Amino acid sequence: MEDQTGVRNSDFSKSMCSSNLKQDEVAIVMVPFSGQGHLNQLLQLACLITSSYDLPVYYVGSAAHNLQARVRANALNPSDIAKIHFHDIPTPDFTSPAPDPNALSKFPSHLEPSWDACMLLREPIASFLCDISSKSRRVVVVHDSLMSYNVQDVSSLHNAESYIFNCISVFTFYCLICLSVGMSVPLEEELLKKLPSLDGIMTDKIRDRGASQSPYLDIRSGDIHNTSKVIEGKFLDLLAQVASDQNKKNWAIGPVLPTKLDRISNRENICLDWLNKQPPRSVLYVSFGTTTSFSDREIKEIAMGLEQSKQRFVWVLRDADRGDIFTEEARKVELPEGFEERVNGVGLVVREWAPQPEILAHSSTGGFMSHCGWNSCIESITMGVPIAAWPMHSDQPMTGFLVTELLKIGLIVREWEKREELVNASTIENVVRKLMASEEGDLIRKRAEELGEAVRQSTEKGGASRIELDSFIAHITR
Repeated sequence: MEDQTGVRNSDFSKSMCSSNLKQDEVAIVMVPFSGQGHLNQLLQLACLITSSYDLPVYYVGSAAHNLQARVRANALNPSDIAKIHFHDIPTPDFTSPAPDPNALSKFPSHLEPSWDACMLLREPIASFLCDISSKSRRVVVVHDSLMSYNVQDVSSLHNAESYIFNCISVFTFYCLICLSVGMSVPLEEELLKKLPSLDGIMTDKIRDRGASQSPYLDIRSGDIHNTSKVIEGKFLDLLAQVASDQNKKNWAIGPVLPTKLDRISNRENICLDWLNKQPPRSVLYVSFGTTTSFSDREIKEIAMGLEQSKQRFVWVLRDADRGDIFTEEARKVELPEGFEERVNGVGLVVREWAPQPEILAHSSTGGFMSHCGWNSCIESITMGVPIAAWPMHSDQPMTGFLVTELLKIGLIVREWEKREELVNASTIENVVRKLMASEEGDLIRKRAEELGEAVRQSTEKGGASRIELDSFIAHITR
């Protein structure tokens, strides 16, 4: 992968010399966590700010993760990315093992060495913030909650403040708070019975890592959420009631991804070229994100299920990321013999990075089989595409519940309680047919399209999300 965005990317001293910050400027510093879903959302927010407001934005991380964010910058305008100052900080060497496709749990434990390295960045981040603060009227640090320990020194700077950017749905965030303190989630009894448990969503090690950030959460001045009141208004209100510090401000500014993709959708790409030849709303897009690996047996069942459904599909078939995606080639997953020949014209299998937001925005796309990462869900919701929900770990089971049971814009592929069972081809075939070729599927699609339209409008001038974003910018530039 090469860096095609032509962005400014320099070492510490050069970036400081070239920044030319005026004394009255407010500098915004983004500090993402190293996972793809986290890198991407903060890059989208950085671009949203550089495209709409005349403020300098710094994006701070390891060289490998900054490069990863840029080469995978789906649907973002290169000229907006070019305005961002990427600052590479030295990161301790870490091992980058391959994922285990045969593991019973889908949680990506193989990424833990890269996360451990990520937790050792406090000093270089503090040094960077100190330098920036000497050149700015105010420094505003926007960081992932998992980077709270690393940005704690913001509290020692007289002109700096920090805000957490939450990369998960507000519903999930709210449920995690309720369940962690033994409070019931206020849902009807029938829904409460279906609410997924927190069993198996992560390893004890990552749970401890999250808990280790707690002492540094109170430093922040507020929270930013990548959601819209249109999607989660009820849970934003409920969250405000249970938040530990009621004085902290909250802004729901999402979706932070671009909502008008016609500007770049005409670029050359195998997926988009193939979609151009398909009927409207006829194609199921299948992708399970960057942290899910399937065994050969699971891949075979998915392939057979898609083939037997007789529905059109684009399947992005990639192994989970390593901690450093530039170290080695990923495993090439084997498909059943003759599968691609048999589905030729009906299905397309793609093994490289795919332009997901543009695929979801394409008029031929009528459904999305997804792991229910918040990145993928917010993209699908924004583009009005219903979801076949197949959650794998972390926040995904709760997000799948939000999509299928509360928003009613999707169908569940496999119940969370059955996560260790093989999902067979006939189950996949039935869900695909129901979503793509049934009256029930048509109703779900109609709801998804209506919600997508409302969400896109919320980001326009005068819309709920745009008002929230303007409010946040007004607050930090006060």
